Amino acid sequence: MWDFFETVRHRHSVRKYRSDMAVEPEKLHAILEMACAAPSAGDLQSYHIAVVTDPALRQGLVEAAAGQNFIAEAPVTLVFSSHAERAGAKYGERGRQLYALQDATIAATYAQLAVAAAGLGSTWVGQFDEAAVSRLLKLDPGLQPIALLTVGYPAELPELTPRRPLTEVVSYR
Repeated sequence: MWDFFETVRHRHSVRKYRSDMAVEPEKLHAILEMACAAPSAGDLQSYHIAVVTDPALRQGLVEAAAGQNFIAEAPVTLVFSSHAERAGAKYGERGRQLYALQDATIAATYAQLAVAAAGLGSTWVGQFDEAAVSRLLKLDPGLQPIALLTVGYPAELPELTPRRPLTEVVSYR
């Protein structure tokens, strides 16, 4: 196993997946456990994770996501949704507008890092029609899809993309 820094350094977006290798249930379970271990406002976990493995539903996600075909190629797509009222009940409007969104994205980030640590590949998808995803997956009212995370064994090893230097991103006060 890589240490945390190596995991982060080797994580990159994968858009080609092996069709001959499924994600093992144990690895998927471990990834979901890590997502649920993520910090959340008030430990409320104001999010929901839909695990999509059905090929027809993954194809429906492609259509909801502006034709991003790699979504159907990945054997698993995790759909992270925020649950605004769960956070809002404790924290009011800031909980509804911000904390639930943060909870869902932090859980998705932990899942993405767990995917890399498990030797799998992923891509975070943010471009999609929320209403179409909600209808397709029959999500409960009150859940807002925030991110799709494709998961599978990579059929490619993309080049790491350049990052802005710390001097452009960080300031010390």
